[in-house]
This record gives sequence, C-alpha cells and structure tokens, in this order.
Amino acid sequence: MAITVTKEGKLKLEEELSYLKNVKRKEVTEAIRIALGFGDLSENSEYDEAKTEQGKVENRIAELEEMLKNVIVVSEITTDVVNVGSKVRIYNKKWDEEILYSIVGSTEADPLQNKISDLSPIGKAILGKKAGETVVVETPQGHVNVKILEITK
Repeated sequence: MAITVTKEGKLKLEEELSYLKNVKRKEVTEAIRIALGFGDLSENSEYDEAKTEQGKVENRIAELEEMLKNVIVVSEITTDVVNVGSKVRIYNKKWDEEILYSIVGSTEADPLQNKISDLSPIGKAILGKKAGETVVVETPQGHVNVKILEITK
C-alpha cells in the first residue's frame, strides 16, 4: 500500500530507520550480551527484557523498510486544491473559529501541531477541494461544516 508523505516526512522515516539500525540495534545487542553474563536464563529478567526490546526494534525496522519501499513523496504542491503538503486555513462554523492545518501523510500526523493526516476525518473531507468551498466533515462528535478560506504551500 502506498504511503503519501512530504519530503520532511520521508526524511524523518529515514532518520528513524538509520537510528534503529546503527544505534538502537547495537544498544540492544549489548544489553543482551550483558544479561547473558548474569547466568541462568530461566530467571533472568534483564535477558527477557532485552530480547523483548530486540523484537520491538527489529519489527519497527521491518515496518520502516516496508513503508519506505512504498512511499510517494509529494513534490509539487499547488494552491488550487487541498493536497498532502498544503497548509489550509478553514473556518469551523460549529465552533466559530479559524484554524490553520498542515495536511500531511498518516505517518507525519501530529494533531497538537495542527498537522492532520490526509486520512483523518477533516483531511479526507477537504482533500481535493478549493478555497471558498464548504464541506461537511463527519467526526465522532457528529457533522461539522467547515469552509476552506485559504490554501497555501
């Protein structure tokens, strides 16, 4: 399955993969080596914890490698319609407020920084829409009408 990301999003995935392969993997291997020195593995909680951590690290490495094989980097960001990489100022009629969102791929989403995924309810609803359009967003709290005020890069 293709994953859409910005250039920054791809770079973050690559940095995380590099860290896990070049730093974290070595740390976990060293923790296992030390734990093996404690003797009896049947009662060695340090060894169990290190092996569990090793599994998590290896799973995440595999996940990141798979993501990066299927990544689509958004390079041309236009301001005529909302797309991944767009900054969108919307007016939420229900709460009578303006909000500026950055539309990002799902791996980059950070709602606290107003970076919303193209797969989120608002992201899905406004994707492909133009400035001036009003759309209905289906949220867990019910329907919300939002008007797209401005699209920028």
